[in-house]
Amino acid sequence: MKPAVKPAVSGTQATNICLIMGNALEYNEIQQQILALKKEKNAIILAHNYQAVAIQDIADFTGDSLQLSIQAKEAEAQLIVFCGVQFMAETAAILNPKAKVLLPVEDAGCPMADMITDYQLKAFKKEHPGAVVICYVNSSVEVKAESDICCTSSNAVKVMQSVPEDKEILFVPDENLGTWAASQTSRKVTVWQGYCPVHFWGFTLQNVADARSKYPDHTFLAHPECDWEIVTKADLVMSTSGMMKYAEDHDKLIIGTETGLVDLLNARYPEKSILPLNKSAFCRNMKKTELHHVLEALQKEQHEIKVEPKTAAKALRSLEKMLAIS
Repeated sequence: MKPAVKPAVSGTQATNICLIMGNALEYNEIQQQILALKKEKNAIILAHNYQAVAIQDIADFTGDSLQLSIQAKEAEAQLIVFCGVQFMAETAAILNPKAKVLLPVEDAGCPMADMITDYQLKAFKKEHPGAVVICYVNSSVEVKAESDICCTSSNAVKVMQSVPEDKEILFVPDENLGTWAASQTSRKVTVWQGYCPVHFWGFTLQNVADARSKYPDHTFLAHPECDWEIVTKADLVMSTSGMMKYAEDHDKLIIGTETGLVDLLNARYPEKSILPLNKSAFCRNMKKTELHHVLEALQKEQHEIKVEPKTAAKALRSLEKMLAIS
């Protein structure tokens, strides 16, 4: 048999191969520098599930907002590099005032958190005297300070159930999470009309119909931040940590949340079929953080998150109530 002829490598292909190898070498070099600086400076890196896989690979702890809040509170490190968005780093700074908390990318924010201010919440409370305010962790520290108790997507139902049954609940700022949690508890809940743009606009009923048609044997998991019409079409509704746990023992999944989680699950379980409901549903703010930002944060200890002490003290009460319930 005539031996196969190995195809020639063009100049363009050779250049691309060199670029890939160069990027890999650069990645490994930056990764090693980060690991060395972590040890030298007694630092830890926390990364949210929506961060790029490369960021999660160098993190000490990954998870959803609740899991990372607990890790931040319990951390004994002098330096916490929080790979996420601003409200997450603020929460870490409140829960662990002894540590220096850094946000690698200074302008990594959260559109949902910007949809309500403390002044708006004060006016909302005046319209509903005696109501208990539950504040989603995706909010500013000032809003947390004006709330009775905080929650995350993984414990919203439990937090809502902790409120006396005769009390009206004001839920801010996410109307979708508040509406879904209320449907699980039969409580009287008035929601603020805020939302996550990725979850609210990122998925359509056509996405669901297409996924069901193409992958009829797959289970559809939706995040409770999704619009109500999407949530009601899901097989299961759960937080990102819930999805992570579910994927440990299940195959053939359609995931209705930010694509960073799908990327992570595919990296962890390459043998499984785990597909995004919409591959375009990604958070620009979560994807701002790159490896070189983490390295620069450690090198320069820049972009420290500081919270005004009186505001921090008030916000801490709502966060500690949440953690006590969790």
